Amino acid sequence: MNGSVADARRLPPPAPWIALPFAAALALALAAPVRAQDDTAGDDDLIVTYGVSTFGELKYGPDFEHLDYVNPDAPQGGEMSFAWSSGSFDSMHPYTTEGRGAVLSSIFFESMLTGTSDEIGSSYCLLCESIAYPEDKSYVIFTLRDGVEFSDGTPMTAQDVLFSYEILRDDGLPSFRANIPLTIAGAEVLDDRRIRFDFNPDAPLRGRIEAAGGLPVFSEASHIASGLDFSDARLEPLTGSGPYVLGEVESGQRVVYERNRDYWGDGLPINVGRNNFDSIRIEYYGDGVAAFEGFTAGNYLFRQESSSVTWANNYDFPALERGDVIRETLPDGTIAPGQSFAINLRREKFQDPRVREAIALMFNFEWTNRTLFFGLYSPIDSFWENTELEATGLPEGDELALLEPFRDRLRPEVFEEPAFATPPSDPESAFDRRHARSALRLLEEAGWVPGDDGLVRNEAGETLQVEFLNSSPLFDRIINPYVENLRAIGIDASMNRVDNAQLQQRQRDADFDMITEHFPMGYEPGSGLRQYFGSIGADEALFNSPGLADPTIDELIEIVVDAETREEMETAVRALDRVLRWEIIRVPQWFNDSHWVAYYDMYRYPETLPPYSLGFLDFWWVDPEAEQALRDRGAI
Repeated sequence: MNGSVADARRLPPPAPWIALPFAAALALALAAPVRAQDDTAGDDDLIVTYGVSTFGELKYGPDFEHLDYVNPDAPQGGEMSFAWSSGSFDSMHPYTTEGRGAVLSSIFFESMLTGTSDEIGSSYCLLCESIAYPEDKSYVIFTLRDGVEFSDGTPMTAQDVLFSYEILRDDGLPSFRANIPLTIAGAEVLDDRRIRFDFNPDAPLRGRIEAAGGLPVFSEASHIASGLDFSDARLEPLTGSGPYVLGEVESGQRVVYERNRDYWGDGLPINVGRNNFDSIRIEYYGDGVAAFEGFTAGNYLFRQESSSVTWANNYDFPALERGDVIRETLPDGTIAPGQSFAINLRREKFQDPRVREAIALMFNFEWTNRTLFFGLYSPIDSFWENTELEATGLPEGDELALLEPFRDRLRPEVFEEPAFATPPSDPESAFDRRHARSALRLLEEAGWVPGDDGLVRNEAGETLQVEFLNSSPLFDRIINPYVENLRAIGIDASMNRVDNAQLQQRQRDADFDMITEHFPMGYEPGSGLRQYFGSIGADEALFNSPGLADPTIDELIEIVVDAETREEMETAVRALDRVLRWEIIRVPQWFNDSHWVAYYDMYRYPETLPPYSLGFLDFWWVDPEAEQALRDRGAI
């Protein structure tokens, strides 16, 4: 997480279906297609290809040897180790809400298609050798590669793909159960290597193939042998086909993933120069301070820093001064992660947007950044911050034309003022009096009037209570000044520190006023928007933390999903961004446009990193000579 918490609350998983089901549904445009007759699909004239791209050509041709950003000669071996300090785990099953899954517990599973880190909206065959579909995109046929094996040595068949789809649809995470039927009408095994997915006629054309091709595949036999319901938490994972298997696991303390020496996909061009480590070890710590001390002591060897205080003040330990540890700032071209204080709109007191705006005005980013973060961060305004999809100025042209039919259902500010952004605060003082006056005016307009004791009350005499739920001691110094600012204008604000398990459960139960949350958006957003902002996800706080349920926003989401050209999509996203920002469902925090990394001088990475991934688990490697040198002098 970009902030003062020493480690990210979430590490982006290798498979998008874990954190954002259907958000990986990217495209259905043909790249280098050929026509082919499929003898099992009747007389249909099918388009057959090795990959799909949303709005244009694939970067890599059918005969590419390796991805441009990898080192094809990278040695394989060694261990990548890093820390996790945002809660424990008691399960190796990431596709259920039971228990708390370990970091990277999706690493065992692959899908038909996979993306790259130097393209937007492109997906290539991984488990499949080809994709075939008709002109109307009513269905797709995936043909499995010959020789795909699960980690237990058994062959993967189309029946395993069907089983995975059906059980995720029926018993997977709520987001799977809600979203899969919206796009996929059904599936049918054609033979051992081919499976056909039929799509709902009303489903958007864009993203259909990736909706099916992004599903993780696991062994049906392994699930049956486990004797467990799919929804049960478990420390023995289901069997997948990925390059890593479970090695050592100590519940809540450590997990080690080991290379599958018999991994079926080692020689694929898409995998050349990747999956270079013999093992990946994750050490769990109770808090960020202990985690940092573990790094300085050499208990783990790679650290992606997310605390500005630590980055500015604490990187002066002996191992770094000796040159055993490298400290670098690397470019990050990705969308800002959308870290924000999410406001729970399910609660009546937050229904009025003027109340939410008043709350937002009292967070002083400028003072926080200058005083606490050494000026290292930038503010967030847009849900697509740091991209061309951000709404700016007043709506005009195609964007205005798109919004016009909704004028009577939207706040007038959407049309009359620039896209909402919290105005800059006084960096010299935590309490900005100008913003306080504006916030008090908004509260009074919304019916919250100051009483004799200084607290604002509604007509029923109730005070406006706002509780910040927080699990990180390092976040106290950010929240406490914010609480004081709110109290200064009569809001009965407080911070309640709970442990990670309590925080997760209360979030699942939507039992909170405000929490720190992320809104990770994509460059080509699709049906995943329904999870974060649609009424369909309002009852599930796992993704739609604010509980936003607005028919107009639902319609705008569908316009984005249905966009057939890049221009249409960009216009629709800007319109959606503008409307969402005026709903004020969150108080944006900050982001960092760089990766802060520190690592023991044995890890290496390609000379040119791709724009959309740091890739330390993907395409970095261990220099064996440098590793031995560290060992010889007792540094590790």
